[in-house]
Amino acid sequence: MSRLQTVPTPLMLSLALAFGSAVAYADDTALAPVTVSASALALGSDQMSTPVSVLAGDEVVRRRAATLGETLAGEPGIAASHFGAGASRPIIRGMDGPRVKLLSDGSEIMDASTISPDHAVALEPMLSEQIEVLRGPSALAYGGGALGGVVNVLDKRVPTAVPERGVEGSVELRADSVANGVAGAFEVTAGSGNLAFHAEGLKRDARDYRVGSGWDHSRVDGSYNQTETGSLGMSWVGARGYLGLAYTRQQNEYGLPGHSHEYEACHPHGNHLHCGHHGAEDEHDHDHEHDEHGGTPYVKLDSERWDLRGELLEPFAGFTRARLRASYTDYGHDEIERAEGIDSVGTRFRSKASDARVELEHAPLGGWRGVLGLQTGRRDFRADGDEAYVPPTVTTRHAAFLTEEYTLSDWRFEAGLRHEWQDIDVDSSTQRDRSHRGNSVSLGAVWNFAPQYSLGMTLSRTQRLPTAEELYARGLHMATSTWERGNPKLKAETANNVDLTLRKLAGPTTFSVSVFHNRIDDYIHARTLDAHEDFQLIEYAQRDARFTGIEGAIRQQLDATFGLTLFGDYVRARLEAGDGDRNLPRIPAHRVGLRLDAKWNAWRAEAEVYRVGRQDDVAEFERETPGYNMVNVGLSYSGRYNTTPWQIYVKGNNLGNQLAYAHTSFIKNAAPLEGRNLAVGVRLEF
Repeated sequence: MSRLQTVPTPLMLSLALAFGSAVAYADDTALAPVTVSASALALGSDQMSTPVSVLAGDEVVRRRAATLGETLAGEPGIAASHFGAGASRPIIRGMDGPRVKLLSDGSEIMDASTISPDHAVALEPMLSEQIEVLRGPSALAYGGGALGGVVNVLDKRVPTAVPERGVEGSVELRADSVANGVAGAFEVTAGSGNLAFHAEGLKRDARDYRVGSGWDHSRVDGSYNQTETGSLGMSWVGARGYLGLAYTRQQNEYGLPGHSHEYEACHPHGNHLHCGHHGAEDEHDHDHEHDEHGGTPYVKLDSERWDLRGELLEPFAGFTRARLRASYTDYGHDEIERAEGIDSVGTRFRSKASDARVELEHAPLGGWRGVLGLQTGRRDFRADGDEAYVPPTVTTRHAAFLTEEYTLSDWRFEAGLRHEWQDIDVDSSTQRDRSHRGNSVSLGAVWNFAPQYSLGMTLSRTQRLPTAEELYARGLHMATSTWERGNPKLKAETANNVDLTLRKLAGPTTFSVSVFHNRIDDYIHARTLDAHEDFQLIEYAQRDARFTGIEGAIRQQLDATFGLTLFGDYVRARLEAGDGDRNLPRIPAHRVGLRLDAKWNAWRAEAEVYRVGRQDDVAEFERETPGYNMVNVGLSYSGRYNTTPWQIYVKGNNLGNQLAYAHTSFIKNAAPLEGRNLAVGVRLEF
C-alpha cells in the first residue's frame, strides 16, 4: 500500500477527512516528498507554502471513484457537489464551480461542469495516475479565479518516456454492491528508439444505487451511470525532453435524479415567483403530468479532446526548461426527456473550447529561481431547447504570469503575479458584450524552524472575473429547481486571503494543522429572491463575503504495525450585509473522525469512523441538514506472479447503512448518499 502524500495548506490547523487525510504515513517514520506537477516550479510536496494533497500509487487506485468529486471527498477541506452518480465536482473550502480549477496535466478541462452541478466532469478518475490538490488562491499560474484551489489530474495518455522493456501497462477490474456496478480499465505503453505509443480505455455500468435505511425508497431513481472512454497517444522522446499528442473520446449516459416538471409553470413577476394555484385539483394535475413524462430525464454526453504536451530542458541560453500544454475540446451533451415511452431531446448543450499555455523556467538570477508564462483560452458555448437559460456566448481569456522563489538558510520565500483579461461576446439582441481585467499577487514563506518541523504562511490578493452564466443567465433551470437571472453589471471580485500551516513530517507523531481566512469583496453569488416549496428565483449579485476555516490531521504510530489518526475540518462562510451577516448556501458541515491503519508484510488495512455534523448555518430559503456517522473499512494485499505485480483490494463503506444527506447538493432530498457498499477490485501490472 503506497501512501497518500498530503501536504498542508498555508494555514494553521488541518483536520482532514475520510480514507485519506492531510497527513499519511510511509513505510518508515518519514514522508518521502513527491513532486507536485501543478506547482509552477515543480516543487516537492514538503517545500510548498500552500496546502497540497497528492494521491499517488496504490493509494489513488483504491480511492478512485466514478466521479472526481467522490474520489476526493475524503480529503481535508474537500466535499463533493453530488448530483446522483453521474455528476460530482470537488468543493474546496466551501467553494465550487469556477472557483475550483480542474486540470488535466496542467491543461484546463474544458467541459460544461462549471455551468451547472448536473453536468459531469469530462474526465475519468479510474484512468488517473496521480491527483494533486492545491488549496487556496495561491496557484496563480492557473488563474486568479481559483479561490478555492486547483485539482490537477495526471494521466499517461501522452507518453513522457519510452518503456525500458518495450511494453508496460496495467489492467484493473472492480465491482460494487450498492449499484450492482462493474468497471474495467486498461492502459498500455509501447515503443522503441525515440517513439512511444499509448492506448487506454474504460467501460463502466452501474445501476440505480441503494441508500441507507429509513428513506421512502430503497434506490434513487435515475441514479445510474454508464461510461465509455478511450484514448490514443504518441510521443517523440529525446534526451532533453518530449513532444506528444493524444486523442480522447468519452461517452456518458447518466440519470438526473430529482428532475421534476412540477414547477414548469413557475415564472417571475418582478422579484417574486408566480406558480399558479396549488390546491388539491392542481396537485392532481401535477401528478398526472409527472406520470405522462413517465421516467427520469437523463444525459447523453459526448466529448472529444486533443492534447498536445511537451517539455524541453535547456531550450536556450538563460532558461533551464520550457513546458507546453495545449488542448482542444469538442463537448456536447443532450438532456433527454421520456414521455409515454418516447425519448426526446429537451435541451442540447454544445461547447468548442481551446486552452494553451507556455512556461519558461529561467536560470537563477541573484538567488531567485522562477517561471514566467503565457496562457490563452477560448470557449464557444451554446444551449438550445426547453432549458436554454444561457444565450450563446464566446469567451476569450488571456493571461501572463510570473512565479519566483528564493531560499535563505531555513527560509524559503515565494512570490507570484498574474494579469488576465477577458472578453465575452454574447449573441443576444437585448444584452451587450462585456470585457473585464484582473490582477493577482501572492506572497508566501516556509520556515523550517526545527528538523522535520515547518511553518508556512501565504498572503494573497486575487481577482476572479465573472463568467458568461453569471452575466447572462435568464430562464428556467429544472435540474436545480431554479429560475435564474444573470447580472450584466457584475465586476471582478477581489479576495484577500491568509493561510497558516504548521506541520511535522517525520517521527512517530506527525501532523498538519492549517487555518485560513478569506475576505472577498464583491463576492458573486446566486441570491434567492423568492421561493415556492423547493423552487427558487435566483439573481446573481455581489456582496462582501468571509470564509474562515480549519483543517488537519494528527497521526500517532502506535507500534510497528498500527497507526492512529485524528482528523477533521470546518468552514464558515457568510455574506456581510448592513442588516447583519447572512449565511451562504450549500456550505459543508464540519467533520471529525478517527482512523486506525495497519501494515503487515504485503497486507494493508484501515478502519475509520467519522461524524459529519448537522448543518444549521443555512441561507435564506435553505433547509437544515441532519448530521450522520460513517464507518468505512479497507483491506488490500499485494503480491507477484513471477515478475508481474498484482493487487487485490476490498472496501466497505457506510457499514452502518446510515441514511445520509449531502448539504452541498442541490438535490440532497431526492438523492441521499449511498448506503452500505462492498467494493472489490483487482489490478495487474506488466
